[in-house]
Amino acid sequence: MPDPILDLRGVTKKFGGLTAVNDVSFTVTPGEIYGVAGPNGSGKSTLFNCITGIPFGPTAGEIRFKGARIDGARPHQIFRQGLSRTFQKDAEFPDLTARETVALGGHYGGALRGTALKDATEEALELVQFDEARRDMATADLSVYGKKQLMIASALVSKPDILMLDEPASGLTRPEIAALDALLIKVNQTGVTILIIEHVLGLLLSVSQRLLVLNHGAVLTEGDPQTVIRDPRVVEAYLGGAAA
Repeated sequence: MPDPILDLRGVTKKFGGLTAVNDVSFTVTPGEIYGVAGPNGSGKSTLFNCITGIPFGPTAGEIRFKGARIDGARPHQIFRQGLSRTFQKDAEFPDLTARETVALGGHYGGALRGTALKDATEEALELVQFDEARRDMATADLSVYGKKQLMIASALVSKPDILMLDEPASGLTRPEIAALDALLIKVNQTGVTILIIEHVLGLLLSVSQRLLVLNHGAVLTEGDPQTVIRDPRVVEAYLGGAAA
């Protein structure tokens, strides 16, 4: 098995007396799609924040990306090393066009400039299947799914090694979730490792090679998605006692 591209060891995040993430450890292998599930308040987004340093890092533990520790590094430094993310709430600049929004993502941290930025912007929009007619539209005029495509393109423009997605299926219809499913597979096939947290279990089960479930900030179980989802502890904690 190859060395992990992402390695978390005992990651913990405390806010005063509240432990939001409790001693979480797992590894992500290069080229895989790794899913993270859990009920509301289980610590999923807090875990993402700890990894990327936006807006905070962990209280304790180690995070290694491509073998080097990144816990304690600044967000733009982590981004430049090849780790990019989206957010649970779409980051929208309503007066910017789609092209301008993606270019802004590539400009973050001084990653790209000039012709390289222009070319990378068009490549990212093409990869997420964003048709030419919408590229000069204001982001405010895009559909919900169009904004999801744009959000992913903005994270991909810097050509990251890992793409971290925070509930990308939120607000989508079933056909749009199916389109997102195909899009994530396509992105992954270009060599991008994907770490995804999501409430839509059907999407996680379809795209993930491995699945981790958090509950009360701690790891409940991890493994093959079909096996994990049938674990009685997962059924109880995540599905409220109803089988998948």
